Amino acid sequence: MLNVSMWAKAVNVIPRVTAEEWNALDVVSRWLIATRSAVLVMTFNSAAIAGLLAARDGMFDGVLWTLVTLGLLFAHATNNLVNDITDHFKGVDKDNYFRTQYGPQPLENGLMSKGEIYTYTAVTGLIALAAGLALVAMRGEQTMWLLASGIFFVLFYTWPLKYIGMGEVAVILVWGPLMVGGGYYVITGQISSAVLIASLPVALAATTVLFGKHTDKLDADAAKGIRTMPVLLGERNSRRATIAMLTLQYLLVFWLVARGDFSWLLLSVLVAAPYYVRAVRAFSHPRPASPPAEYPPNIWPLWYAAFAFSHTRRFGALFLLGLALDVAAHRFGLV
Repeated sequence: MLNVSMWAKAVNVIPRVTAEEWNALDVVSRWLIATRSAVLVMTFNSAAIAGLLAARDGMFDGVLWTLVTLGLLFAHATNNLVNDITDHFKGVDKDNYFRTQYGPQPLENGLMSKGEIYTYTAVTGLIALAAGLALVAMRGEQTMWLLASGIFFVLFYTWPLKYIGMGEVAVILVWGPLMVGGGYYVITGQISSAVLIASLPVALAATTVLFGKHTDKLDADAAKGIRTMPVLLGERNSRRATIAMLTLQYLLVFWLVARGDFSWLLLSVLVAAPYYVRAVRAFSHPRPASPPAEYPPNIWPLWYAAFAFSHTRRFGALFLLGLALDVAAHRFGLV
């Protein structure tokens, strides 16, 4: 029986489920939970931005945008499954490791067999690959380089990139120039420096979430030999770096407006300012030993990541809104 309410829950948070609850779920619910679909919104934002920028320049193609979006979403989902498989076999999630505390790791927790997660990964990856190959066939062999780059990051983000402090750099490249800039190129056939710059605020937003999560589990990663950027920088410097990235998102928006690349409507992102302030306050202090009494349930041990994610969801949605308003205003000659 389809559990639509679980679908809605799984795309908003990472649900914690027991084995009994898991066994009662439909295949879509299991896929949404296993792929941590709540974070796929960041990928959708990048794809949507590419489409809006193409529309702003009068070159939007609905079929191409749909294929780009499907390819990116399923590629991200594939990466999350590959991440779980890799960490399971490397023993990273063993003995109640940090990641298994804030959400189910289906393979590590015994909710899925190896055969089942291999099947999920293969089907998800093949859908992403099919979308990519369709785009190559429609847009030419230059698109193959973008597809190859995507395959590289899907397969090698977890290892070795995450283990040598390059995972965070990869996220900036992937969620910005590759997804937005590459998506724009596939849709329009053109490369734009303004588009590449416009991709950076959402790329930084996605990176703050990863930085927050890796700072939350800094000690656990260090003990497992996983040298993420926060492990290399240390806790205090990681917090400062995240605050800098949070602030740079807004500075880039101001710059894009000041340059005349976009109208003042892009300043819609300022509505997210209260969440920015909360995130900065959280990152300004060491992580508490236990959650405060007023802290929402079922989120701990995430702390920095929770504040970063809350801000990123709002900032990303408002960035999209600002772009949509800008596109409409240009279309009707209002700006």
